[in-house]
Amino acid sequence: MSERRGKTTAGPRHRRRRTALTVGIPLALTAAVTTTYGTGLGVFGEGARQTASAATNAATAAAPAWAADTADGFASVNSLGQNGTYGGRGGQTVTVKTLADLEKYATAEEPYVIVVAAAITMNPVGKEIKVRSDKTIVGQGTSGQIVGGGFFLGTGVHNVIIRNLTIRDSYQGVWNDKDHDFDAVQMDGAHHVWIDHNDLRHMADGLVDVRKDSTNVTVSWNKFSDNNKTFGIGWTENLVTDITIHHNWFRETEQRNPSTDNAAHAHLYNNYLQDAPGTTIKSSYGNYSRGSTRMVLENSYFQGMNNPVTKDATAAIVQRGNTFSGTSGRNESGGTAFDPKSFYGYTLDRTADVPALLTAGTGPRTTIGTASGTASGTASGAGTKAATKAAAAALTVAKDGSGQFTTVQAAVDAVPANNPSRVVISVKPGTYRETVKVPANKPHVTIQGAGASRKDTVIVFNNAAGTAKPGGGTYGTSGSATVAVEADDFQARNLTINNDFDEARNQSLSGHQAVALRTAADQVLLDGIIVDGDQDTLLLDTAAKDRLGRVYVSNSYVSGNVDFVFGRATAVIDQSVITLKKRWDGTSAGYITAPSTTADRKGILINRSVVNGDVSAGSFFLGRNWHAGGDATLRPQTTVRNSTLSAAVKSTPWSDMGGFSWKNDRFAEYRNTGPGSGAASSDRPQLTDSQATGQEVADWLGTWNPTA
Repeated sequence: MSERRGKTTAGPRHRRRRTALTVGIPLALTAAVTTTYGTGLGVFGEGARQTASAATNAATAAAPAWAADTADGFASVNSLGQNGTYGGRGGQTVTVKTLADLEKYATAEEPYVIVVAAAITMNPVGKEIKVRSDKTIVGQGTSGQIVGGGFFLGTGVHNVIIRNLTIRDSYQGVWNDKDHDFDAVQMDGAHHVWIDHNDLRHMADGLVDVRKDSTNVTVSWNKFSDNNKTFGIGWTENLVTDITIHHNWFRETEQRNPSTDNAAHAHLYNNYLQDAPGTTIKSSYGNYSRGSTRMVLENSYFQGMNNPVTKDATAAIVQRGNTFSGTSGRNESGGTAFDPKSFYGYTLDRTADVPALLTAGTGPRTTIGTASGTASGTASGAGTKAATKAAAAALTVAKDGSGQFTTVQAAVDAVPANNPSRVVISVKPGTYRETVKVPANKPHVTIQGAGASRKDTVIVFNNAAGTAKPGGGTYGTSGSATVAVEADDFQARNLTINNDFDEARNQSLSGHQAVALRTAADQVLLDGIIVDGDQDTLLLDTAAKDRLGRVYVSNSYVSGNVDFVFGRATAVIDQSVITLKKRWDGTSAGYITAPSTTADRKGILINRSVVNGDVSAGSFFLGRNWHAGGDATLRPQTTVRNSTLSAAVKSTPWSDMGGFSWKNDRFAEYRNTGPGSGAASSDRPQLTDSQATGQEVADWLGTWNPTA
């Protein structure tokens, strides 16, 4: 931020208490944002054929970018004649809104990418569509729902992806129901299945049942809730099943969380099992290794669970790095298992981060829209694929020389000026100590980490505002950025951007503002990244005061201590984790946001996110009003809604700045939770329900649907 602002600085206990849960996303937001899901890590690939048909209600669309995504974990392993799990990639993409169309395409012989764009009610209740091989079934934003039934994958069915759906409400009024086998997803003898980013709840039987020698299954980033027999694995005497279960949130689930019977290899990591106080569904046990199962259980977080980890005498559990908070009863390990990395690569998140990460990141996501929009008329498959390939031309960066370039900036420099279509710069794992600038004449650029985790690829430098420039002068705040983006339609995905300026060792330096990422452009998508720094970490600006600059941040981490999300852009931070850090001297004090919004624009919206950090209680403001350069015409705005606030947030969460009162600008909250939330008062404005309908993601982004 500009230096001119004048600062430096046991038995089951279960009761039904409602007939159905509401989705854990505001209903108004669900209605307003009907855009298509984009993966947090993202893989750019070929489009699919487009055809139009007046004979069906299913709309045909160009393949979205996530149609090229492939699974991780055991679903990625080459076995049984199937090399990984990629679903309907390469097949036709269709959008469905009726049961007839969903069943038509899910049961077809040929591959399909099936986009579910409405709540589809199963008839009769409990119906499970018999999915055939080579299918991707994905919800469009939060609007894709399967009500009163689910999916069945029979013997030999393979290469199936089920993502971004809400599957709910086949419950028949009997808690321990033995008469209705109404699952959300059941597989009997299937292989290579990926179940990802779904909201699964309130079913008559299982939410996921992996049965009868089903194998090469990955279950990731799902929310499991409001259920008894949640997630069962087994129903076999054979040791066949290989399964990966990671980054799932289990809440208000009694048993089978999961129960794993006779699995050859069960790898569970970074899951969050929560028995929340004050709820009526109590856990009877958590992770259970049964029969001859070999289980590896890593970096998972168990909160309040009864019997969090149990095993049979014949089963094995190897535990590493798990956290148990307020748990009771059995917590067991023993025997020998296996090394998951002998099958596939993976990166663990810190156990302490798991609750916040999963609370913000599991279940369906509202992003992002199809890559090319909805098609009309027909196009040849070859022509569409060629066009999409051209639109996603790729450059490769690798420090070891195995790519086309050894620095990220060299790859940016190689992008043609005024390039008409997307260029993806794929950056292999490593630490790249450099500054990067994407100039205004190079739009449509994606910088994407090629590792398994956003932590694997790091771009870092240590300039500060007061750092001397070669040739004289200092960088200033905006010039200190490790990565500077001035080009429209920019994307960053699956990487870390850091400014590691050391304040403690540079106390004599004037100007400690040290930006990790600066954007001064419109339509900037930051998805699945880490932006790390201390003071002024993330500068979200516009190219000029009269220019629009929209930024959408999703599924990401942003950390810092003073004004570390700031600027005049129209910016959304959605389903992300905002981590508060102590100052260089170990003290706790700071401000999250410092908007400098013009009066005719939206400012900063923090939505469905988590604010946490190892800092003192009541030490951080949510924000303060930055009238850059003393400009009295500005109307800074921050709205924080539907988010979880730690005790670090002050009870009076807004602050004045530069002689301007925040009460004359635009600061408000709406339906936040957590120990740092509070009731409405003159010092803590809260939106009414009516006001909140005008302060949603769609209001910030307008006609722009961020695309993966």
